[in-house]
Amino acid sequence: VQLVESGGGLVQPGGSLRLSCAASGATYKTNAMGWFRQAPGKEREGVAHIYTAGGATAYADSVKGRFTISQDNAKNTVYLQMNSLKPEDTAMYYCAAGRGSGGGYAIDYWGRGTQVTVS
Repeated sequence: VQLVESGGGLVQPGGSLRLSCAASGATYKTNAMGWFRQAPGKEREGVAHIYTAGGATAYADSVKGRFTISQDNAKNTVYLQMNSLKPEDTAMYYCAAGRGSGGGYAIDYWGRGTQVTVS
């Protein structure tokens, strides 16, 4: 499975960005996709994920109410709409895919990341 992110960039505080993650290859091996981020000097953290079959979603507390994860199954693409961006949202954002259920999923595939800078 190959994951390619796009949509990152520089935005002012309070602004919005939409990230995209296009999946290709053996996507039948996965049933969940999500977004992680890593800021300089910090550990990678989960931001949001979606179960691709039923559409159930989950979010980190730090982004609830501001970020929305969605999918277009026909395009094998997952989106992360980010609104009301804050400087602390600045990070490299990575797309991930894997299998799981309930509270989490095991990640088998990673994208290369897209930079989001809020300043």
